[in-house]
Amino acid sequence: MGTEISLDIGGMSVAWSKNHRGMDHGFLFQSADQRCVPDDEDDDPSEDDDPDQVLMDMTFIRTLRSALPRLELLGHTLAVVKADYERVARESIEERRIFQGDGIEIDLPLELMAFEEFLAFATKFSVRDLSDSYDDDLHADWEKRLNDRHADDSAVGRVPSVSSYDVDGYSERSYFGSLIGFLNPYNILRLLAENERNLDCNLEWRYGPLVSNGWANVSEFVPEARRTQTFLISTEGSSDIHIIRHAIDLLRPEIADFFRFIDVSEGHPFSGAGNLVRFAQGLAKIDVHNQTLFLLDNDAEGVSAHKRISALSLPENMRTATLPEMERFRKFRTRGPEGVGAADINGRAVAIECYLDLTAEATAPAEVAWTSYNKELDVYQGELLNKGAYTKTFLKHAASIKGYDMSGVAAVLDMIYSECCKIAETAQVNSQYS
Repeated sequence: MGTEISLDIGGMSVAWSKNHRGMDHGFLFQSADQRCVPDDEDDDPSEDDDPDQVLMDMTFIRTLRSALPRLELLGHTLAVVKADYERVARESIEERRIFQGDGIEIDLPLELMAFEEFLAFATKFSVRDLSDSYDDDLHADWEKRLNDRHADDSAVGRVPSVSSYDVDGYSERSYFGSLIGFLNPYNILRLLAENERNLDCNLEWRYGPLVSNGWANVSEFVPEARRTQTFLISTEGSSDIHIIRHAIDLLRPEIADFFRFIDVSEGHPFSGAGNLVRFAQGLAKIDVHNQTLFLLDNDAEGVSAHKRISALSLPENMRTATLPEMERFRKFRTRGPEGVGAADINGRAVAIECYLDLTAEATAPAEVAWTSYNKELDVYQGELLNKGAYTKTFLKHAASIKGYDMSGVAAVLDMIYSECCKIAETAQVNSQYS
C-alpha cells in the first residue's frame, strides 16, 4: 500500500509522490512553519502528546499570502506562469493535430484558451469555492460543473490536455486540480494567488506520515531558501548592509533567508562606488553563478557607477540598480557656499540613510551638504550630515519608537525585491520555457 505525501493548497494537491519524498518543497517554508498539526482539526498538540504521534503530525504550513513573495523570488512570477502555459498549449495543439491526422477522433477543439482567458478561468473561483464532496463515479459531472460555473460548455476542453480522460478526480476540487496540473506546481500556486480569496488558504506539506512509516528520514525535510536560490546584495558601504538587513528583519521577515551580504565584521572589502564597480567587473569576468544585485546610492557617484556597471553586459544572474528616487527628496534642505536652501537631491546626494525617519529623535532638520563636483554628470555630489545618528536610531530604536516612519526603507526593500525577482524570472524563462 505505502504512504503518499503531497503539497496542498486549501485541501487541493498540486504535487505528490508515494513511498518517497518526491520534490523538495522545503524552500517554500521557514523554520517557524515546521510544526505539529493534528490531522484531526478538533485535536490540539500538547507537551503530553505521544512522541510518535507528534512525528506523525509534523507538517510545514503557511498561508499562500506569505508564500507568494517566496515563489516570486524563486522565479515563479506571473510572466513565468504565462510562458509555462503557452509552452504546454503549443505542445497540446500539436498533439491534437497529430491525433486528427492519424484519423483518431477526439472531441476537443484545436483552439485553446489564450493565457489571459485561462487566468480568468483558473481564478474565477477560489479553491474553497469548489466542492470537495467525494464521488468517484461522476467524472463527467465534474467537467459539466466547471463548464456550468463559467457558462461555457467548451471551457474545460480548451484547457491544454490531450484528452479529457487525462484529467481525473474524486470531487470538483480535485478534478480542477488535475485539470490545471499540467503546469509546474509552483506556477499553479502563483496562478491561484491571483484570486485574493486563495491567499488565506493554507499551503501544507505534511511529511510526518512518510517519516513515521519509514519511507523517508526527517533530515530530508529542511526549511529555508537553498544557497543557490539566495541573492548576494552588494553595496557601497557597511551601513547600507546593516540598514537593509535590519529593515528586512523588521518588515519582510518572511523572505529574510533569501538575502546574503558581504561580511563587513572587519570592514567593507569593496567600500565606495569605484570599488563596487571593480568588484562587479571581476565577478562578471570569472562567470560567478551567484545571483547578485549591485546596489548603489542614489547620488552622483552612485549614478555614475551604475552606468559603468550597466555597460559591462552583466550575465543574467546579475543586475545593478541605484536606490529609488522618492518625492520626499525633491525639495530637501541643503547647505552649500551660498548658504541654506532647498534642492532636488535625487541622483545627487541620496544615500541609504536618507530613507530612514530623519525626524525621529532629531534635534534639528535633516540637511545635505554639497561636497564635490561630478564632471561626468555635471552635478554636485552631496552628503547627509549627521547620518551616523540616524543610523544608530534606526538600528537600536526603530522597532520601539511609536510612529517611526518606515516608508523610506520599505521603498528600498520593494526595489530590491523587484530586482531580485527579475533575476530569478529571467533564469526560469531561459532555462525551462524558452
